[in-house]
Parts: sequence; structure tokens; C-alpha cells
Amino acid sequence: MADLSEGMKAPDFQGTDQNGESVSLGGLKGKKIILYFYPRDNTPGCTAESCNLRDNYKDLTDKGFEVIGVSADSEKSHQNFIAKYELPFNLVSDTDKTVLKAYGAWGLKKNYGKEYEGILRKTFIISEKGIILKIFNKVDTKNHTEQILAALD
Repeated sequence: MADLSEGMKAPDFQGTDQNGESVSLGGLKGKKIILYFYPRDNTPGCTAESCNLRDNYKDLTDKGFEVIGVSADSEKSHQNFIAKYELPFNLVSDTDKTVLKAYGAWGLKKNYGKEYEGILRKTFIISEKGIILKIFNKVDTKNHTEQILAALD
């Protein structure tokens, strides 16, 4: 698991979005990024988080941010999730978990006393120069945009 902290250079990544198009941090150089990692399309918490970002998307883009979601779901699953909830941003399909591991978003979880490996819900705010400005390890799924904007003020 990656041990990233605020002020560090964000790991470069290469992935494909819901349309099979290549997405990389290097290709987004010069843009401020909200990179959020979530466990699974169409689950209650992930839907709440994604829809909160959708509902406040204009506020985020007005501040110069590009929003990108990452999960281990397939491109097809992402297409359906985007269509169902009218999400205005790209979702990266990380089926081999390379990006998840690079950002420390894959690790040990507990549920009902049982331990297992899975996707850890995290968000990274990355500057135009590729520096991690803020890491959210405890995401408020229903109020995530407010959480992000409050931390940046």
C-alpha cells in the first residue's frame, strides 16, 4: 500500500475511462484534480458520493477542478452508472487495481468483524503541478463537495 501524504507529488497513473479512452495524471497536467476512489458502482454510499459531486459539479468546475472517479468496476459498469445518474465526469476502470494500489486505496477492511481486502474510499485533491494538496481518508458521502470546499478555504 502506498504511503502518500499532503505535499507529496501524486503518483502518475494510466487508466481507461468508461469509453475506453486513456486517462493519465500526466495528460491532465495544468489542471486541478479531484480524484476520488470508491468501492463499487450502484451501491448506496458510492451513489450518494457520486451524485453529491454531480449536484455540485458546476461549483467545482468554476473553481477549476476536474473530477475523476476510480473503482475496479468495468468500463461497461461505469457507462451504466454514468447513464443512470447522469454523471458529468469520467470514471476510470481499474480492474487490475494498479491505480488503487498506487494511491493506497486498496487495503484491509473490516465488516462485521471479518477482515478482507478491498477498495478504501478516499479522495485526493491534486494541484496543477501534480502535488497532493489534501487527502480525505474519511469521506462524508452525502456531503463530500462541502467537505472538499471547506478544506480548501
